[in-house]
Amino acid sequence: MKKRFASVFLLLLSVGISFSQKKPSGFESYEQTIPGSSQRFKMMPIPAGSFTMGSAATERGRNADEGPQKKITLSAFWMSACEVTRDAFDLFYNDQTVSQNNNADAVTRPSAQYVDLTWGMGKEGGYPVNSMSQMAALMYCRWLYTKTGIFYRLPTEAEWEYACRAGSTTTYYFGNDAAQLSKYAWFESNSDNKFHKVGEKLPNAWGLYDMLGNVSEWTLDHYNEKMLEQLTATSDPIAPVVASKYPKVLKGGGYGDDASHLRVAIRIKSDPSWNKRDPQIPKSKWWLTEGAQVGFRIVRPLTQPTPEEANAFYKKYIGK
Repeated sequence: MKKRFASVFLLLLSVGISFSQKKPSGFESYEQTIPGSSQRFKMMPIPAGSFTMGSAATERGRNADEGPQKKITLSAFWMSACEVTRDAFDLFYNDQTVSQNNNADAVTRPSAQYVDLTWGMGKEGGYPVNSMSQMAALMYCRWLYTKTGIFYRLPTEAEWEYACRAGSTTTYYFGNDAAQLSKYAWFESNSDNKFHKVGEKLPNAWGLYDMLGNVSEWTLDHYNEKMLEQLTATSDPIAPVVASKYPKVLKGGGYGDDASHLRVAIRIKSDPSWNKRDPQIPKSKWWLTEGAQVGFRIVRPLTQPTPEEANAFYKKYIGK
């Protein structure tokens, strides 16, 4: 009996070792300090794997753009544990070494806001940065690359949904019961109609905070209602570059949305009306006057591009 137990134990141990060997070397959570500052953020490892993207017909109701469901396979990457904060973004915003001329070939810092677009909800001290365009979020990623030498970008829609689900197949990453949402998200029922400091609610199974609620988050993808239906590449699908500024895809919902708009699969499309009160002609490329609920988080692919590939990526997406 003892011999049999020992054999089983060794078998289990060998299986455990084989599994651990599949994990890429150095693929752990880490903290990134932004050079020249005390600001730092945490990056969480998101393992390679497959998942079913979209939602079942019974869940999505009238939101036909969430289906049909499709199996997607993704490579490993890191994702920031929290949404990018105003503290971190302000380092970019105030960087006097960066030009304010909007040039797709170089890092450009944002123009000044004509009013305080946080609307008094909070700035320094851990609040999410908000009201920026997708271009501004991507330019922050490019600036961060120049500061750290590490390639950061926005997640694709598939990466975002995969990371949010964290192995779950339910309406929310914690289950189907919307009554539990207040433990995990700031939304219409508990937010007092404002965003809150990042990381105050419970994380998902992969250590990601505020994936639902607080502020909705930019992805790389251009919005296509029939995206899943038309998707042919199901391994690491990458967002096509579309010249049109609108609409782009955001995920997660925000502090002013109800529970039905915080489902993992829901897709939010940006709209020109998000800048309707901007008095500038032409409208700002950086800021959204009606985008108080708009923010972002970043990812880092496990396999880093070459400097030439990284710069080509930024030029390709920011230059459109």
